[in-house]
Amino acid sequence: MARILSIDYGKKRTGLAVTDPLQIIANGLATVSTSELFDYIAAYVQREDVERIVVGEPRQPNGAPSENHLRVMQFVATLRRRLPKMPVELYDERFTSVMAHQALIAGGAKKKTRQDKALVDEISATIILQSYMEARKRK
Repeated sequence: MARILSIDYGKKRTGLAVTDPLQIIANGLATVSTSELFDYIAAYVQREDVERIVVGEPRQPNGAPSENHLRVMQFVATLRRRLPKMPVELYDERFTSVMAHQALIAGGAKKKTRQDKALVDEISATIILQSYMEARKRK
């Protein structure tokens, strides 16, 4: 099996997570500047065996697209052009930032750590990936 890469796309920075090769556990990978994202992904998929990329699809609580939705769709279109053989899927990312903050609180993280937006983005990408894997198991 190969890894699955997850992306929590943001205007300034983007959180990334990845599965182990057996696709059992999702782990945070990095938070990178969005301006460097394509180079980072291209290098990562060259050195690691990646089966697919899952991108968090931003939605409002009522299911309507959020303000970041258009940017994410443009990113996905470019990603598909740059990596035409790589399957790219969208997965609902509602509440992942809230869940990431709750995970930090539950883990006993200090206030300064909880305010680290890069860490929150990476944890959000991990939550997206873990949720995606659980949904696949249910199917």
